Amino acid sequence: MIKVAIVGVGNCASSLVQGIEYYRGKSSDSIIGLMHHNLGGYKPEDIKFVTAFDIDKRKVNLDLSEAIFQRPNCTKKICDVDFMNVRVELGFLLDGVARHMLNYPEDQTFVIDEYLNDFVSDDEKEEAKERIVGILKEKCVEILINYLPVGSQHATEFYMECALSAGCAVLNCIPVFIASNTKWERRFEENGLPIIGDDIKSQIGATIVHRVLTKLFEDRGAKLDRTYQLNTGGNTDFLNMLNRDRLTSKKISKTQSVQSQLSVPLPPENIHIGPSDYVPWQKDNKVCFIRMEGRGFADAPLDLELRLSVEDSPNSAGVAIDAIRCLKLALDRKLSGALIGPSAYFMKSPPKQLPDSEAKIIVEKFIENKT
Repeated sequence: MIKVAIVGVGNCASSLVQGIEYYRGKSSDSIIGLMHHNLGGYKPEDIKFVTAFDIDKRKVNLDLSEAIFQRPNCTKKICDVDFMNVRVELGFLLDGVARHMLNYPEDQTFVIDEYLNDFVSDDEKEEAKERIVGILKEKCVEILINYLPVGSQHATEFYMECALSAGCAVLNCIPVFIASNTKWERRFEENGLPIIGDDIKSQIGATIVHRVLTKLFEDRGAKLDRTYQLNTGGNTDFLNMLNRDRLTSKKISKTQSVQSQLSVPLPPENIHIGPSDYVPWQKDNKVCFIRMEGRGFADAPLDLELRLSVEDSPNSAGVAIDAIRCLKLALDRKLSGALIGPSAYFMKSPPKQLPDSEAKIIVEKFIENKT
């Protein structure tokens, strides 16, 4: 059993919780959608959620099986989930919600109590930390998953402190740089805790497709001159990102992930990667537009355009299931600090960027304990 806590019971958490139930008891020959059914002796159903944290009063105090289907969640329903006896606890807000979101209808955004705010005293922060650390310890949490909204810098750092104090490994699924930050990574290493981060890649998502195509240009001797990636969606992630001030780390994460596949990075003016707009009726469907302009043999022009449409949250859930199990293997083996291979394979902004083919080999060796 792998005891897991979730921070942020949004669409990604909903798909993950539902996915664990969906794959429960399935045989390996009937599995579609997972990179590994059995990973180092652990199957998806070995993941057990024991607590969760959120600030939306429509979810707090509900059972996790009920909270994952509450608004503003809008991801695809995969399956029914039985009562889990896992209460969603009140989290700590800080910068976990973009203020402009509170001006939208309740079915599109968070509903929070007035006393929750991002301007808190040190005493209030310490009191909240003691409460949350106490819950993590009481539930014997092994791995904490960070699913906070993009731009939640202070809130993420708060939960990282909680994880370190409670002795939890961390899966950092958002573009706040923790595993790839030397200072934070060293603290996890010193505390004997593994971490995988930062900013999860989807199974077949915009960034992984863009990376592969960029590497294809490089490997086949073509010259990529300029490229863009534009994304639209209708979930709270896209609504949150209408505040461009919260996008700095996201744009850095996605851009450097693609740039890392080139031996000579493109000049900043020739690459644009980032969210484009919020389209409410798209809900959790994400549409990505990629354009790549370059030259092939004898400078012959080469243009590529691609449109990718995916359900955003299920697209990352299978990757998270693998990452959770890799962290459990690391705990079993008493490894600490950033897991280089799994971070490079599962994340957009790992401590060390590697070609995906190379990272995959390292992950397979890690699973087999041959590293």
